[in-house]
Order: sequence, then structure tokens, then C-alpha cells
Amino acid sequence: MVFRRRRGVAIVETNEGILVVATKRKWFILPGGGAEKWESRKKATIRELYEETGLKTKNLTYLFSHKGKVHNFKGRNVINYSKVFLVKSEGNPKPNNEIEHIDFWREGKKINISESTKDIINQYLSSKLQHEQV
Repeated sequence: MVFRRRRGVAIVETNEGILVVATKRKWFILPGGGAEKWESRKKATIRELYEETGLKTKNLTYLFSHKGKVHNFKGRNVINYSKVFLVKSEGNPKPNNEIEHIDFWREGKKINISESTKDIINQYLSSKLQHEQV
């Protein structure tokens, strides 16, 4: 059986690059997480970004939805159904809760990021480029 997991994902773009977070394994992903049953993915994005990095959301814009691949999450086969938001935030990110590392992804930087994170970043950059050309 494959479980559907509703996630909210934040893209926080800074002068250093796009914010990514990791647990002790140093496998980086975009900040965000699962939405509680009572919670929208927008609210989950705001909550998770704050819980993981201490950043407060000033503004958030829905970008697109992303369906991940089947993977193991806490002993279950799961597919993430994510809503991705561009977030303007305030504060300086610091690792918190399960997050032990914070870094910034940019083109050409050697950093281990998940396949879903690569897909989401590529989709974001592609849509951003299209908007800039209009």
C-alpha cells in the first residue's frame, strides 16, 4: 500500500542561493513538511519553515503542485503531494528541531539534494525564466 502525504514546501531565495535544510545525514531538501489533517499546505509551509529554521513568513505566493515518487518514509511507502510556495521571510535561518544543517543551493554548487528537491528547483527556475522573458 502507498500512502499519500500532503506537504507544503517553501522556496526561500536569498543572495546566497535557495535555502535548503538537512538532518544529520546532510541530504538536503527544501524546507517544509507534512500538513496536519486540519491544516492547509499553505499553513503547513509557514509552520514548518518557522519550526525548522526560525524564519518568519512575511509573504507567500503559491507557485505549483509537485507529485513525488514512491519512497520510504518512517517505514511506509509514501508519495508526497506537495504545494510549492515562494516565501519572503525575515530573520536569519538557524537549524532547529530535526534540522541540523542549513545551506544554500545555487547552480554549480556541490551539495547533496534529493531528486524531488532537484525537480522542484528546476521547475521553479524554468517558470521564473519564462516569466522574465515575457
